[in-house]
Amino acid sequence: MAVTSNATAPRNRRYVLAGIVAMLGLVTGAILLEVLGTILFALTVAYVLMPVQAWLVRRGLSEWLAAVGATLIGFVSAVAVFAPIVVTLYFRIDQVMDVIEGIPQEVPIEALGMAYTIEVAEVQSIALNFLSGAAVSFAAALPVLAIKFALFVILLFALVLKGDAAGRAAIAPVPREYRDIVHALADRARETLYAIYVLQLATSVATLLIGYPLFWLLGYEAAFTLAIIAAILQFVPIIGPSLLIAPITLYHVAAGELTAAVLVGVLGITLVAWFPDIGIRPRLAHRSAGLPGSLYFVGFTGGLFTLGPIGIVVGPLIVAVFVEAVDLLADEVNGDVTFSEIVEADLEEPPGEDAGSRPGTETTMTSPEEPGSRPADD
Repeated sequence: MAVTSNATAPRNRRYVLAGIVAMLGLVTGAILLEVLGTILFALTVAYVLMPVQAWLVRRGLSEWLAAVGATLIGFVSAVAVFAPIVVTLYFRIDQVMDVIEGIPQEVPIEALGMAYTIEVAEVQSIALNFLSGAAVSFAAALPVLAIKFALFVILLFALVLKGDAAGRAAIAPVPREYRDIVHALADRARETLYAIYVLQLATSVATLLIGYPLFWLLGYEAAFTLAIIAAILQFVPIIGPSLLIAPITLYHVAAGELTAAVLVGVLGITLVAWFPDIGIRPRLAHRSAGLPGSLYFVGFTGGLFTLGPIGIVVGPLIVAVFVEAVDLLADEVNGDVTFSEIVEADLEEPPGEDAGSRPGTETTMTSPEEPGSRPADD
């Protein structure tokens, strides 16, 4: 017994330390609640950039210089994502409000010999109030946003530099026989983050590069602003820039400009909304998680409504990891057996038959001579 207790002591000590770390992590998260979104954002970006840092190390750079290089890539990417939003909210907000103010307050529609009038004045007023309030709030929050951005860069560098140590500490309490599950979940998380950051950033940049000349050729004065909005909306799964193209098309229809409506509707949907997803995303999707669009949309909307902007990343990430855990459980229990085969086996199984005879399961027989076996009856 003394040998057993000595053998289990290090493992118990490991679990106690893991519990202490988890408890302190919760307390720290509560204290840092105001910057928790920034921390989570830095964690996810660092997780994507760690392979970049490792690649730079293999090319002969020191770990410190490789971490600097990976951090610069993350910094430039963050600027590329947020700079258009800042430009739109701070410098182009007047143009957006002018476009909304130019929408007719009543939109007549005729269909099947019936005439209808859609009142948009109330919606127009709500949109203008929201944009004006957002512009004022954004200007007031600029100092705080600058501090959070500096925190993001510093934390990103620290995580990329010490990411290996953090990973070893995170996996230390997990018994070795379960670490394959941890590695599978970690791979799914990395693939999902790659899909969110790399694929979405690439499609957004493509949308901006296609949308600006298209809107300019169609004669829109705020062509760059519209292209930026379309690029931002590319982060919205499934519908994306269609949220911008559809109202513009309806505006031209209401104004009686059918030619303009057809041009912006057809070209906008085809080139701005669809082409980046069709032409850019498949070329980069070989390293993504392959999460179905419906589940990605659920994670996106649920995370956004529950956690705010950081939920755009955290929501799909949690959904993807949950789906991976469900797949691991299904493989563990049923193996390669399909659902229809399981149903057929359950229907054909006689009452009282042992579950170990089902497809995908194994029955372990214990001989009477083996230790722990039931003694034979006299």
